[in-house]
Amino acid sequence: MMQKIVDFIKKLYGSSDFIALHEPRFAGREKEFLIECIDSTFVSSVGKYVDTFEREFAKKVGSKYAIATVNGTSALHISLILAGVKSGDEVITQPLTFIATCNAISYCGAKPLFVDVDLDTMGMSAESLRDFLEKNCEILDRKCVNKSTKKTITACVPMHTFGHPCKIEAIKEICDKWNITLVEDAAESLGSYYKKRHTGTFGKMGAFSFNGNKIITSGGGGVIVTDDESLAKKAKHLTTTAKIPHPYEYVHDEIGYNYRMPNINAALLVAQLEQLDAFLSNKKETAQIYKDFFANIESMEFLAEPQDSVSNYWLHSIMLKDKEQRDKFLEFTNKNGVMTRPIWRLMNELEMFKDCQSSSLDNAKYLSQRVVNIPSSVRL
Repeated sequence: MMQKIVDFIKKLYGSSDFIALHEPRFAGREKEFLIECIDSTFVSSVGKYVDTFEREFAKKVGSKYAIATVNGTSALHISLILAGVKSGDEVITQPLTFIATCNAISYCGAKPLFVDVDLDTMGMSAESLRDFLEKNCEILDRKCVNKSTKKTITACVPMHTFGHPCKIEAIKEICDKWNITLVEDAAESLGSYYKKRHTGTFGKMGAFSFNGNKIITSGGGGVIVTDDESLAKKAKHLTTTAKIPHPYEYVHDEIGYNYRMPNINAALLVAQLEQLDAFLSNKKETAQIYKDFFANIESMEFLAEPQDSVSNYWLHSIMLKDKEQRDKFLEFTNKNGVMTRPIWRLMNELEMFKDCQSSSLDNAKYLSQRVVNIPSSVRL
């Protein structure tokens, strides 16, 4: 059976050699824009491509503002600062996520708290969030306070796992009720929608990533989206070293960050963004092919988009029956030229987060032992 799966994936991607998990595709005007950028000499943080990308990205996802950053982690870090997260605060998130989510929280001097995920979305469970808050928290002076630690829970960061939207509308309602600022980790979900609204636009801010393995890429890169003009201006200020505009003087009015996206990276992204719809259509087609194939394989299930959602299928995922089968599948496929990867190790199991408070994490544990990502590149 394992060999049958390997053969199928190699045939699907048209290669008998090695199939990567997710390769970038440069099939548009990338070289044209890069050459123009180089010829202009504006390859760093100033240039027309940064402005063009920010404008076109905001239009694509339906936000009023977009602020380009050097990567997705920096976008999330600045978003949390703008959400008011300070040293000693607490931030609710999910244990089933990439490490960048918790790293960004930690950069603020805050501590993550973990609630469970839903089995169908692999993202934060609204029910688990509500249960955690009702059991452990209270509102004091219009702030959500953890009764056991006496610390303020300032923000909540759900993540749209592998591009499958979590039940973000219900999560937002809960956050609003408890005076918690919602910041979406939409790093993996460009092109994903929940109830016809793009992910990343439900929260006060949303953070996206353009790492080399994302649907569109600039090698690195990230972006913050928001509908709040004052937050957008502040984000731009903080990510450009908090420098006050002046013809020649260097004046900085607070601690800032050199999180600017270089113009040369933005040139790549402008060309990539032009191809996004075609990429999404291609990945949707691949998802259906995988779904049909795995429907005939016992003890393996292809994870399709959840209810009320349109998924970008950034990474195609399958669920195996247990950890033993998962480990055998990973070993066989990787030894035979098909790159596969397990879902992340749970954040609360890592040394630096093992003492963080959490709810019951039964679903997260279940998924972490069974989910595997299979090749997901746009097929040429």
